[in-house]
Amino acid sequence: MVKKKKKKPSRTDELRQLIQGLFYNNPKRTFNYKQVSSLLEVRKKTGRQKVQIILNELFESGYLTEVAAGKYKLLSRGSTLTGVVDMTASGSAYVVPDEENEGGDIFIPRNNMNQALNGDHVKVFMHARRRHRQPEGEIIEILKRKRDTFVGVMQMNRGLAFLVVDDRVMSHDIFIPAKGLNGVKDGQKAIARIVEWPERAKNPIGEIVDVLGDAGDHHTEMHAILAEFNLPYRYPQEVIDEAETINAEITEEEIKQRRDFRNVTTFTIDPVDAKDFDDALSIQKLDNGRWEVGVHIADVTHYVQPKTLLEKEAYERATSVYLVDRVVPMLPERLSNFICSLRPHEEKLCFSAVFEMDDDANIHNSWFGRTVIYSDRRFTYEEAQEIIETGEGDLKDEILSLDKLAKQLRDKRFAEGSVGFERVEVRFNIDEKGKPLSVYFKESKDANKLIEEFMLLANKKVAQLIGNNELDKGRRGKAKTFVYRIHDVPNPDKFENFASFVRRFGYEAMPKGTESVSSSLNRLLTEVQGKGEQNMIETLAIRTMAKAVYSTHNIGHYGLAFKHYSHFTSPIRRYPDMMVHRLLQRYLDGGRSVNEETYEEMCEHSSDMEQRAADAERASIKYKQVEFMKDHLGEEFDGVISGVTEWGLYVEIIENKCEGMIPIRDLDDDFYTFDEDNYCIVGRKYNRKYQLGDKLKISIANANLEKKQLDFALVDDKK
Repeated sequence: MVKKKKKKPSRTDELRQLIQGLFYNNPKRTFNYKQVSSLLEVRKKTGRQKVQIILNELFESGYLTEVAAGKYKLLSRGSTLTGVVDMTASGSAYVVPDEENEGGDIFIPRNNMNQALNGDHVKVFMHARRRHRQPEGEIIEILKRKRDTFVGVMQMNRGLAFLVVDDRVMSHDIFIPAKGLNGVKDGQKAIARIVEWPERAKNPIGEIVDVLGDAGDHHTEMHAILAEFNLPYRYPQEVIDEAETINAEITEEEIKQRRDFRNVTTFTIDPVDAKDFDDALSIQKLDNGRWEVGVHIADVTHYVQPKTLLEKEAYERATSVYLVDRVVPMLPERLSNFICSLRPHEEKLCFSAVFEMDDDANIHNSWFGRTVIYSDRRFTYEEAQEIIETGEGDLKDEILSLDKLAKQLRDKRFAEGSVGFERVEVRFNIDEKGKPLSVYFKESKDANKLIEEFMLLANKKVAQLIGNNELDKGRRGKAKTFVYRIHDVPNPDKFENFASFVRRFGYEAMPKGTESVSSSLNRLLTEVQGKGEQNMIETLAIRTMAKAVYSTHNIGHYGLAFKHYSHFTSPIRRYPDMMVHRLLQRYLDGGRSVNEETYEEMCEHSSDMEQRAADAERASIKYKQVEFMKDHLGEEFDGVISGVTEWGLYVEIIENKCEGMIPIRDLDDDFYTFDEDNYCIVGRKYNRKYQLGDKLKISIANANLEKKQLDFALVDDKK
């Protein structure tokens, strides 16, 4: 038997081994093909070409990762990272890493979720990355559940019971054993808590913790929206009981400790349906010819003391929630609507910011402290607006003087770079059963802007007082810990994409000449006023902006162009304002700085609850839009494309701003592909394009209340 000679490795194999060894022995370094060729002494052109080919092959095989164009590094084997799950409706997900990851978010296929749910904090095992592919991985540990309770509709059949969860990104129904039903009936909305999830089980096992009522009932659905966003929808009885024990009497001893404004003309201006009056304004002419303007804010922290049940409940809620038909107050009604509310013809305790101003709205002196006031009049915005427009009515001199000062403050603010976003808000006229009868739009007029300017001024000056160490006569060094409302600068890449898009409509968003970005945005927002594309461009402009949040780390407020800004003016409905009141009084009294880390955690909690409340408000509006459009099935409307995704077109009806979707699968005249950079879908065969901002005629195809979803059909404009 003749032995076969062992095949000698080829030159290419040897080169590949050398290249692999180079990267293996230098795991933290990056090399391009020229550096590899030089280090391995490959000088011929053909040899260098081989190096380039081998590097590509090693990248394709997952041995190397491409750090930048043409620069490679050894891919760490078995690497893990942590992050937060962002689920999709299909059951797959993306994990947003806690720390910056060179490949971006990690895609998790449905079969690699391993029982993780939306919002969970997880550990991910990273798979080898392929060229031009999204990083992919597998969830190997759930570090912290985002939530364990879910709202949905009960479905019972043949002795089996499941809660079908409302959340579109919760792809698992919850199995409810007989012992966990707690009286719920088929078809009712309820809240279930997951109690266990066996390793190989498809569905988690849960128990019903609350029955909300019959699906479709107005109050049931509003409570379900609150529960969906993990927001409270009722007060614990012990908190209500504690509120009832509060003594509302204002003693002479308390008045002596405060600055007395009871004889100064004072009034409130609020929405017609408001009951919690946070703020009041006073104005009087001083002997020196200047104006004294008082911004008086309900002194909530006088009544809500630390370590009480009321304080704990206020912190947990962190904000009032404004749904389409109701307010879910942060504080029990006895406090929010009665004791603290600055109601007319009642003496009230306040925390005030008082400004001495000249006729040009220049501020010469400021004072901050606790006061007692007496509101002479309660105005609605409509009543105050009529006085501004006609020059006639109760307290006309005071209102007209404040309006003049407010307009000057506003002009100065915009001259200094404040950005003027004024989105139209959708509101509903609703009958006693909660059924929407009509849609109207809430606009901001001079009366609204009057209040806004003085609230902004108070918030700004309170933040400056602490941030600039003004209480310590401007001493150098770090300012005392405080709660700021911060807003970061726009992401440059997002803004460039936005600017490129609006050029298609004949606008320029980038700064011209010596313009700042904020000035260029204001110019653009002015130019689109009244145009068909106004709402779409304003929406996109807002999306380019960072979100405002609470923090002890002051970076300023970009949108307002303020170096210092806080929230001081709404403690009845915002917990951060209560924090600010306490800190301000502490520092006015000469107290030491508080623990920054503790307050930063409180700020993060408040920002999170604020976002949840905003999401719930949008969901309630969406629900009423769908309910309103149910009576218009088959009717045709003019719309504008408000969003473009790979699964369809979102269209906003022009006359009522109700938004629905045309699924891409229903556009059967061509095969359409999604062009993310240009906010459009394009037909492959006929090259027909549907782009953000395009006007369309649609008909109402379906209104699904459970999913809060409107489906539209495209009306053929060729007919």
